[in-house]
Amino acid sequence: MKSYEVNFDGLVGPTHHFGGLSPGNIASQEHRLHTSYPRQAALEGLQKMKLLADLGIPQAVLPPHERPDIPFLRQHAFAGTEAKVIEQALKTRADLLSIAYSASAMWAANTATVSPSADTRDSRVHITPANLASTIHRQLESTFTTKLLRTIFPAPTYFCIHNPLPNDPKFADEGAANHSRLCRTHSAPGLEMFVYGRNGTGLFPQTFPARQTRASGEQIASQHGLSEDRSLFVQQNPAAIDAGVFHNDVIAVANEHVLLCHEHAYVNQTQVMKHLSKKFPELHLIEVAAEDLSVEDAVQTYLFNSQLVTLPQGTMLLVCPIECAEHKRVRPVLDRIVGNGGPITEVKFVDIRQSMQNGGGPACLRLRVVLTENELEAIHQPVLLTKDLFERLTDWINRHYREEITIESLGDPQLLVEVRASLDEVSQILKLGPIYPFQQ
Repeated sequence: MKSYEVNFDGLVGPTHHFGGLSPGNIASQEHRLHTSYPRQAALEGLQKMKLLADLGIPQAVLPPHERPDIPFLRQHAFAGTEAKVIEQALKTRADLLSIAYSASAMWAANTATVSPSADTRDSRVHITPANLASTIHRQLESTFTTKLLRTIFPAPTYFCIHNPLPNDPKFADEGAANHSRLCRTHSAPGLEMFVYGRNGTGLFPQTFPARQTRASGEQIASQHGLSEDRSLFVQQNPAAIDAGVFHNDVIAVANEHVLLCHEHAYVNQTQVMKHLSKKFPELHLIEVAAEDLSVEDAVQTYLFNSQLVTLPQGTMLLVCPIECAEHKRVRPVLDRIVGNGGPITEVKFVDIRQSMQNGGGPACLRLRVVLTENELEAIHQPVLLTKDLFERLTDWINRHYREEITIESLGDPQLLVEVRASLDEVSQILKLGPIYPFQQ
């Protein structure tokens, strides 16, 4: 049976702001406390989804999480009405208010790790929501994420949605941003590569934290029912982490039999690639040399955080941020990739500057889920992007989202009212039912 890779993109939430909450994410840190433009951000993300859908690639949407997280603020001794809690937090702990308002769930690559049914022992799609234990603002996501995934993938005949791993540093898990799958075609069994930054021993980054552990990858592979032949564990280059590669998808991207990566992506990379080629002989490796592009330039432009997708006619397309087109060293790299006669035959550029300035490129905004035809029919259909849904979501964004937000804006109690009104409507548009806590 034919399988499809479906991109589930996170809708940028109405509280999108530049809180600088992510150590090691250079763009996030550089734009801390800048004015953000949530309406523009959401429309940019939606336009990228439409580009993929118009090319014939199945596209779905994930709704924003409820923000602010008032229970989180109450846990930090803020009391009284919700408006009072927000007012107090702005005056005394604006950092906590920023955490409570974070729209980071927009980066759906951190939603979960997904193993298609072709890879798993019981021939079901296995999904483990990420615990995101390395950062406080993202730890708040896992409970709602799990509920949302069980709503969108409801049929136990086809899907197994696990609980997130324990919220323990040993099992820190950042989801698909550190997971790649190599296969002849999406329908064929694949080799799943789990990339980690620390394993309790050996090399460590010196400046920024390593967010993913080997133990988390091993646990996910085990509970997904992957055989030893279907899994591989590879360590990130700690020097790359210190240069701003906080997730593997900032320096590598895979699609079917193609792996596009920088030559400094992994520890002992030459040996890793030899081992990978042995386990997966069909591998087509495109390795970008440091003399052609530095790790720092890769981080600045997010070249490797592009979406690498297979078009209906069988060729591959690289969807890059517009920053790649504007960079004097990246553009020649792309010209060589497309011109070498390999599987990648085309590049398209997308303008998602608001996401990029907050530390997430095109690949950050999507979770890839390979589904057979029957599995695709079994998901919650209203989240699949159609022309009508695109138009309804565009209208929804234009009516509900503020043009701009500053840290001071977060202290406006009216923002909470506006956000809940928008989320109540989007849950109806996507026919998800009363999924948010405020709707209960």
